[in-house]
Amino acid sequence: MPLSSTNTHQNGACADCGLHHQCVCSHLPKFELPAHIALLMHENELTRETNTGQWLLKAISSTSLHIWQRKQPCPKLLAMINDPAYCAYLLFPNDESIALSDAYHHAEQTSSSKTPLFIVLDGTWQEAKKMWQKSPWLQVLPSVHLLPQQQSSYQLRRNQQQGHLCTIEVGSCIVEELGFAVQAQQLNDFFQHYMRAFQADKSGHALKAKTRL
Repeated sequence: MPLSSTNTHQNGACADCGLHHQCVCSHLPKFELPAHIALLMHENELTRETNTGQWLLKAISSTSLHIWQRKQPCPKLLAMINDPAYCAYLLFPNDESIALSDAYHHAEQTSSSKTPLFIVLDGTWQEAKKMWQKSPWLQVLPSVHLLPQQQSSYQLRRNQQQGHLCTIEVGSCIVEELGFAVQAQQLNDFFQHYMRAFQADKSGHALKAKTRL
């Protein structure tokens, strides 16, 4: 799909997806969830063009972005955590974490009026651990973990550790474990297309259409 004249920067890149040779924005699914996903982003992610959390924010209406600070909690996120309308969980696997799907179903049964709030640490695994270790306000939250059915297919960064998912893959797993398999697959399909288009863009051309034999 060519870039539209109303959605480009002066350098020719799409203002939304950042690609020069092929816009992927029309491929992104958009939907709602009966839960809120809050991305707590390490400041380094703000300048990484390989960040995938941006797509969750654009795809799912019930998402929000918060920037982590070492010396103090994020005021807006802290307000959401303390809001009685939400039931907050930190997505961070550890010895005390429970399956996200179990936490969601428990919240449905015990506090139907509250919206589950899943806080996702958006950064490298090393940065995520630092964010957790230096944030006592996060450590007191009940923690949950995912039960992914497959390994990460993320290819946009080097030295990815086995078993770790990128942010959009985490989001897709959350969507699936909440019972929205179709929407999760749509996110996965978009992500696969985006990675191919991103790699082609960095090589200086649009993604070539697949030919059938």
